[in-house]
Amino acid sequence: MNDYLVLKFLHLIGTAVLLGTGVGIAFFFLLAHRSGKIEVIAAVARIVVIADLLFTATAVVAQPLTGVLLAAEIGFSLRESWIVRSILLYLVTGAFWIPVVFMQIRMRGLAEVAAREERPLPVEYPRLFRLWFAFGFPAFGAVLAIIWLMIAKPVLF
Repeated sequence: MNDYLVLKFLHLIGTAVLLGTGVGIAFFFLLAHRSGKIEVIAAVARIVVIADLLFTATAVVAQPLTGVLLAAEIGFSLRESWIVRSILLYLVTGAFWIPVVFMQIRMRGLAEVAAREERPLPVEYPRLFRLWFAFGFPAFGAVLAIIWLMIAKPVLF
C-alpha cells in the first residue's frame, strides 16, 4: 500500500470519527438530559466526557497532521482556497468544541453530585446544557462544510 492511500485512509477515518463521535455524543447526551433522570444524566455524562477525550481529541490532533501530509503527498499547496477555508472552519470547530468539553466536564460533576446527594440538578446545569446544545450547531456545520470542501475542492478565491 502506498503512502497516499494510507494517508487518505487515516484522514477519512479521522473525519468519520469527528463527525460520528460528535453526533453520537450529542444524541446520547440529549436523550439523557431529556429523560430528566439525574442518575441517567450523570452516567451518560461520564461516558460522554470519556468518549470526547478519547476519540474526538485523538481525531482533532490527527486531522491536521494527516491533512498536511496528504496535501504534500498529492502536491496541493496549503494556500489552495479550499484548504485555507477548511483550516479556518477547523479553527471555528475547535473554538466551539473546546468550551464544550469543559461544559461537559462541569455538567458531569454537577450531575454526579446531584445524583449522589439525591438532590435536583442545580440551576447552573440547564444553563450549561443550553449553551452546550447551541455550541453544537456551528461546530457540526463547520465539520460538514469541511467535508464538502474536501470532496468538491472548489476554487474559492
